[in-house]
Amino acid sequence: MTTFIFGHKNPDTDSVCSSIAFSYLKNELGGKTVPKVLGNINNETKFALNYFKVPVPSYLNDVRVRIKNIKYDKKAYISETASINAAFKLMQKQNITAIPLIDDKKKLTGYVTLKEIARYLINGNKEIVHTKLDNIIETLNAKVITKFDDYISGDILIAGLQSKTIQKEVDLSPRDILIVGDRYKVLEYAIESHVKLIILPLNVNLDKKIIKKAENNQINIIASELDSFQIANKILLSNFVKSININKSPITINNEDYYNDFKNMIHRVNHSNYPVVNNKGECLGLIKLTGPNEYEKQKVILVDHNNFAQSVDGLDEADILEIIDHHNIGDIGTTLPINFRSKPVGCTSTMIYEMYKENHINIPKNMAGLMLSAILSDTLLLTSPTTTEDDKFVAVKLANIAKVDIDKYGLEMLKAASSIEGKSVEELINTDFKSYVVGDKLLGISQIMTMDIETVEKNIDEFIAKLNEMVSKEYSIVTIFITDIIKNGSYVLYNDAAANIIQDSFGLKDIHQCMFLSKIVSRKKQIQPNIISVLEGD
Repeated sequence: MTTFIFGHKNPDTDSVCSSIAFSYLKNELGGKTVPKVLGNINNETKFALNYFKVPVPSYLNDVRVRIKNIKYDKKAYISETASINAAFKLMQKQNITAIPLIDDKKKLTGYVTLKEIARYLINGNKEIVHTKLDNIIETLNAKVITKFDDYISGDILIAGLQSKTIQKEVDLSPRDILIVGDRYKVLEYAIESHVKLIILPLNVNLDKKIIKKAENNQINIIASELDSFQIANKILLSNFVKSININKSPITINNEDYYNDFKNMIHRVNHSNYPVVNNKGECLGLIKLTGPNEYEKQKVILVDHNNFAQSVDGLDEADILEIIDHHNIGDIGTTLPINFRSKPVGCTSTMIYEMYKENHINIPKNMAGLMLSAILSDTLLLTSPTTTEDDKFVAVKLANIAKVDIDKYGLEMLKAASSIEGKSVEELINTDFKSYVVGDKLLGISQIMTMDIETVEKNIDEFIAKLNEMVSKEYSIVTIFITDIIKNGSYVLYNDAAANIIQDSFGLKDIHQCMFLSKIVSRKKQIQPNIISVLEGD
């Protein structure tokens, strides 16, 4: 199974670039991984990916267990034109009590249970056959003497009377299927009457003249190892399985459906078996209520986060193999020990660079460029309080590999990131938004990197209205910090009820919307811990 590597929701440059760089490292070490993103990437990240010609990772919606992850019976279906006998044998082989029927395009056309087969054998018309000749041959374990038709439809007759009586009293026709042994006068009469099919019991050998006459009249003849009585009783099983009174619209489960939703559904429906289909209506197999229904969890590696609230939906149903993060330890737990790498540096990519070196893996130019972009982004061009000597050292090394000037490239990236033109208030809030659980409270902190504070001020009422709306629905406190790297500070917006908390968090005598907080630029080291400290003290 392929392992997914991804950062947090509302991905920033570190989250995306670290996922890509770490996936490359893992694959070079023999792994099978794919980088993913949990949301739309921002302008800064787009700039970095375009600059170093690396495609945007595909979007990952969730890692919840789906039906396609379940080990259901992927061979449990049969053609609607197969025989009842073949369907029954397959049900026995697969140990199932029902079987889906498909057409020649694998589309689900019906569903037959053992009870329906038994009811058909007891109550069905035992004198009529309508099926393929191959079905009759398979059911009766017969061999072909002559064959002219692929499909056989007719009434079953057993030549149990004397030859004269049959010729005098029985009007044979092309609608008849005659079971007869080596009774040549009856055979000649049947051939002359152009019966549809002659079935010979006990593998009777015919005279060549009879066979020649049958060929001239295009009569189908087969020979079975069974006796006449056994043939008469068993031939009904050669009919198309679709001829049974089937359920043409069974309750199905899509292979993309969630397993938990399926388990909730079966409590209401209470069936034993469910055909599995895809979005094209093709049948993929059968899932049994009583089966083991084992499944393999999606394997994942987390970078740049270790909180459930910031991670992919359904993470509790996944198998977390590893976490690489530079934030405080969050609330994610695992049932088994994993590789958890945490270090107080300014960026996840700083640690990933060190892992390249530890494993003696050469860093390509594009991977170096992405990791450098992540470091410059997270450390605000190496000026943030979170910046360490490790970050500075690694940034220089990566810049040499990527063949870029740190200051020049960093300013270009910053310029691309700071543009907020054309974005809605909701888009700006969600560009880099993180949630934190503090006791029974949910805290939301958005950070916008821009030098265009005028655009924000023009829409300040709309920003505050949105923050108040978020609080009324889910959050206890929501704030936005508009960070201006050139001014080395941030403007703060907050929901109306949070004024005192923001004031206490930063030791202010007074507070107002869009107030500038000098030297407050790091969410990880300055914003988040200050607010959480006040909330925990309440």
